[in-house]
Amino acid sequence: MNDVNAGPVGKLATVSARISPAGGLDILSRNEVARLRGASGSGLHALLRRCALAVLTSGSISDDPRAILEQYPDFDIQVLQQDRGIKIELSHAPAQAFVDGQIIRGINELLVAVVRDIIYVATQLEHDSPDLDESGRLTEDVFEILRNARILKPHCDPNLVVCWGGHSISREEYDYTKLVGYQLGLRGMDICTGCGPGAMKGPMKGATIAHAKQRHWDNRYIGLTEPGIIAAESPNPIVNHLVIMPDIEKRLEAFVRIGHGIIVFPGGVGTAEEILYLLGILLHPDNAETPFPLIFTGPKQSAAYFEQIDRFLRLTLGDEVARRYQIIIDDPQTVARTMVRGVEKVRHHRLDTKDAFFFNWALHVPYAFQLPFQPDHAAMRALQIRHDRPRHELAADLRRAFSGIVAGNVKEEGVRAIEQHGPFDIDGDSDIMQALDKLLQAFVVQQRMKLPGGAAYVPCYRVRTP
Repeated sequence: MNDVNAGPVGKLATVSARISPAGGLDILSRNEVARLRGASGSGLHALLRRCALAVLTSGSISDDPRAILEQYPDFDIQVLQQDRGIKIELSHAPAQAFVDGQIIRGINELLVAVVRDIIYVATQLEHDSPDLDESGRLTEDVFEILRNARILKPHCDPNLVVCWGGHSISREEYDYTKLVGYQLGLRGMDICTGCGPGAMKGPMKGATIAHAKQRHWDNRYIGLTEPGIIAAESPNPIVNHLVIMPDIEKRLEAFVRIGHGIIVFPGGVGTAEEILYLLGILLHPDNAETPFPLIFTGPKQSAAYFEQIDRFLRLTLGDEVARRYQIIIDDPQTVARTMVRGVEKVRHHRLDTKDAFFFNWALHVPYAFQLPFQPDHAAMRALQIRHDRPRHELAADLRRAFSGIVAGNVKEEGVRAIEQHGPFDIDGDSDIMQALDKLLQAFVVQQRMKLPGGAAYVPCYRVRTP
């Protein structure tokens, strides 16, 4: 590192520095560098700046996607091409990313991941695949992004547990996620989450202690995010493999393709979206015989939360949906043991079907679950949330409804749309709307929509109930 200068911008200390990237990004082409600098008019520089700032403020607890940019208005990042490789130039970067003039190694690696994924998606996925249908092409895109990020590890037995849950959870719930992560780590499981705080951080934190006790050093703490959410959920410090998927649909598909089982902790609308995404896929007839362990769990204080989730799922998707998940309350050891047994079933199934351990090719993800959903007011009104639809199609539109609420809560474009045009309208069969309204109201009362301590939550939605 050289040319390090520190100084305050407003009340926040900043650092300007030119750093050597760490973690596997040595060279870029002239075209790639030009696109990242914005010289081609591609708009990548603004995306790079936003995602890089989120990484540099790792550990931030704000869920306002515009707050960080407002705090560091003079921040800039440039990728420079030099004779011996590339340099990353940071101007007025958050001082918290540096120690004694040196950028923190882990933050440097996450910064490299940001550059790597943004330029890869922009330059390498612009292709035609005549031998693939549209759905197959989208799955191939997910695979290629993960392979380029070196997430896919051959010759390894299944051991990756995906943990979903909210960034805004109680202290008791957070401590419980650490206990579950600890029990998973003792049994050799690695952790993948959405990379942010709360239930995305706790399992990783617990697993680090267990991995150290077991002298398990080649650990993976994978964080999967996307540009619209990273500013509101900056990566937690434990993440050692960060991947930025281009949209929420590819992010969700990446979770289910690389994970060998999923644990769901208490959360809000984002967690509900994830649950409906996975269950909608598992309910598709093509996946009827596919093992995929799914556990809902939390401390005893969260029992009522999961009872409400269970009632909502049974009402909307039928009682049969409950066969695809287990609810285990206040018992981290049983959660971990049950997951290990489930992952072993996944291993045998993959061997029988000759499917890869590192990427679940055989799982059928319907095109409706892959197609990016742009949650504007018209799209939200057009959702068909009715009982007369096939269950996996109803799950797809319910997932989109929750996705729209997430956008209205924390994504910059969604927040702006709500400010300009008012809340999204959601309509459908009356009993589903009543159950949805009750569920969302409970999320608000339990402070699962926004981080605690902020202003009172103002809903970005209107549920049309009789």
